[in-house]
Amino acid sequence: MSGIWLAIAGIIIFALGYKYYSKFIAEKIYRLDPNYVTPAHKYEDGVDFVPTNKFVLWGHHFTSVAGAAPIVGPAIAVYWGWLPAILWVLLGTVFAAGVHDFGTLVLSVRNKGQSMGTLASKLIGERAKKLFLFIILLLVLMVNAVFAWVIANLFISFPASVVSVFIQIPLAVWIGYSVYKKKGSMLLPSVVALGVMYLAAIVASYVPVLQIDLVKYFGGEGATTFMGANATSMAFFVWIVVLMVYVYIASTLPVWKLLQPRDYINSHQLLVGLGLLYLGLLFTNPEVTAPVSNAQADVSWFPLLFITIACGAISGFHGLVSSGTTSKQLNNEKEARFVGYLGAVGEGSLALIAIIAVITFFPTAGEFSATYSSFTEASGAGLTVFIQGAAQLATGLGIPSVVASTIVSVIIVSFAATTLDSSVRLMRYIISELGTEYNFKPLTKAHVATTAAVVSSAALTLIPQGPKGFGSGGYLLWPLFGTSNQLLAGISLLLISIWLKRLGRNYWPTLIPMLFIMFMTLWAMIDQVITEWAPWAAGSDWLLFSFGAIILVFTIWILLTAASALLNGKDNNIEKSA
Repeated sequence: MSGIWLAIAGIIIFALGYKYYSKFIAEKIYRLDPNYVTPAHKYEDGVDFVPTNKFVLWGHHFTSVAGAAPIVGPAIAVYWGWLPAILWVLLGTVFAAGVHDFGTLVLSVRNKGQSMGTLASKLIGERAKKLFLFIILLLVLMVNAVFAWVIANLFISFPASVVSVFIQIPLAVWIGYSVYKKKGSMLLPSVVALGVMYLAAIVASYVPVLQIDLVKYFGGEGATTFMGANATSMAFFVWIVVLMVYVYIASTLPVWKLLQPRDYINSHQLLVGLGLLYLGLLFTNPEVTAPVSNAQADVSWFPLLFITIACGAISGFHGLVSSGTTSKQLNNEKEARFVGYLGAVGEGSLALIAIIAVITFFPTAGEFSATYSSFTEASGAGLTVFIQGAAQLATGLGIPSVVASTIVSVIIVSFAATTLDSSVRLMRYIISELGTEYNFKPLTKAHVATTAAVVSSAALTLIPQGPKGFGSGGYLLWPLFGTSNQLLAGISLLLISIWLKRLGRNYWPTLIPMLFIMFMTLWAMIDQVITEWAPWAAGSDWLLFSFGAIILVFTIWILLTAASALLNGKDNNIEKSA
């Protein structure tokens, strides 16, 4: 079967979901009001609260949530066969992710642009808020470690991508000043910036001197460097330090100086990338060689599929972005549907093409099965196979394979970097909020909170030893990242359901996906914590067990409190205007 048919079916479902279901949610459930004064206008400060054009804001939101996860998760999950992976992406995006991302944005906008943690206090009580803030803190900490690990390894594997990625930073700053100081258009400068980036990627692919290959600089893979570390480990360490310095600066700057223009560039990158892959699919017309389902899987897809593919189907991190940064920039409440729901559809489209790129890459079913021989092998190979598969699709447009691989890696790194510094910014907010809660004033200071966020993220990325050697933190945390992400999505959907019930509205469109997500995720989480990671288990892992046990206990506590709040209908000063 041709991969084109899967793409066509998926795009039709996404289009119908946005046209009809999101309209129903906007008009009948969330009841958007174009006359409502959004926090961006009410609290405009030029730093975090900034009224923003909906296309620019969509670019920020889309690229903040569409990091490497909607690629990595689907590329791993095809181990169970392409049918369950695609069905979860399509149905999850339309009925869960879109409703979740859209809902957390509207709920935050209706409550002064406050985060989901603060809103938990209003909806289910102060104790639940503190527990929720700690869950969010652990999640964003894991996001920082996972994405920093991904970026550093991509820089090592694809050194031709480094120059292009770093060129984007001064270009974004220039665009920010040009647009917000001179009131110009962001579209043309962003397109020019993207052209410069891709020109740099093309040139670097053929000019070795422009490839920032730290492993080679440190003497090659077999070389020993400072304190006995090999060249690869030292290169990884250097890239993590560079990334942490970057995210410190990026997450403390006003959003218009770097975050918004860079994200707008990345939104074009995402559109270009999706265009290249979907058009490449059309011209190459590859056959699907992966199996529809894998009857010989060594790990059951039920319920692990629903946490392996988190971003791309539904992700709790999206709610943090919606309520943490996006809600503070929404110009008009009517635009929440475009930014929130369509942002989820965009990520679903990325997950869909990631699946198709992987399942059409291998010439034969036997070669697919050899690479995806076990869930562990699939987890290690997924991202690399996607890059190779995506490059293969791009060659259908006449793009040389070496250039296509560089451009694809540039796109992935750009998305991951966007998510990383947005996540660090969110972590700063949460640390400051906890500082206020516990009356520890130093943590309420922006630079102190950011320092705490950056140092802890670097430590979690670098310190753990594992199968990838020095700095295995991001690799080790990936299984827990997906589970925690889904638990957070379920809690956010529950908070939206409580809010809707108190407004006297139909809350089933948010409660039903919440019940499904919570059932699957708690099942998977309990199984992992007790039978896989615990000290008494054969494959015990103290890092995953510690983080997992804390998150699991806090989640169950919050759920019990929230269930009580859903039944008793207590108000707690939630905004009620319709």
